[in-house]
Amino acid sequence: MLNIRKITCLLSSILIFAIASLSFPAFAVSISEVMQEGEQRADQGLRDQGQIDSVADQTEKIVEDFRAVTKVVDGLKMYNALLQTQLNNQEAEMVALSDSISNIALIERQIAPLMIRMLDALEEFVKLDTPFLKKERTDRIARLREMMERSDVTAAEKLRRVVEGYQIENDYGRTIEAYKGSTEVNGNLLEVDFLRIGRVALLYQTVGSTYTGAWDSNEHKFVELPPATYKAQVDRGLKIARKQVAPDLLVVPVSAPTRAMQ
Repeated sequence: MLNIRKITCLLSSILIFAIASLSFPAFAVSISEVMQEGEQRADQGLRDQGQIDSVADQTEKIVEDFRAVTKVVDGLKMYNALLQTQLNNQEAEMVALSDSISNIALIERQIAPLMIRMLDALEEFVKLDTPFLKKERTDRIARLREMMERSDVTAAEKLRRVVEGYQIENDYGRTIEAYKGSTEVNGNLLEVDFLRIGRVALLYQTVGSTYTGAWDSNEHKFVELPPATYKAQVDRGLKIARKQVAPDLLVVPVSAPTRAMQ
């Protein structure tokens, strides 16, 4: 069956040819020829319309694809803008890090002389201080000086160790300690128990408590103390330092303060 569009085209063709036949009898054609011509025109019209519809569908698909691609491009633009911002921030951080590295090199050149001066001051302080744990303290400074010459130790570690040495010396001023050692008593080198009370007093007592003495900062030497006054006190102080008895008040000789060195 012919569809409506084909029928319309066919009727139009018949009508045209009929009029032409009436007007020009010499050119009259048969009805079948008119019908055939009309059908051909109708078929051509359908083919043309199909091509038009196909082009319209392709155009619509292209438009849809364009819209999808446009969305992807917009997303990529936003993503690229974010990446550019991150890249700019990273470049700024690189510049800051480069400046920091340059400053670190400058600081390292300045910190090395400072640490040497700190060690010199610490060594001088130990020499002038009350002579407790003399060997231990001088050996610590010697190790620090040796470390300063090592290339496998960073400047930060060197500084940390030097500051740690200062902290140890500072802690001596607020602790009490008992340790064994030797000192000269009446011209003889005897084994003694030392009692250090911060930096306030350094006392000793021989084994058996025969002699009791203390460091005299004015005379820069150990002096013997009256046993009746200080023997029991020093003995109790040794026990307190060893945590053998509870802390208690002690009576010990303390040198009068002197003016600080200029």
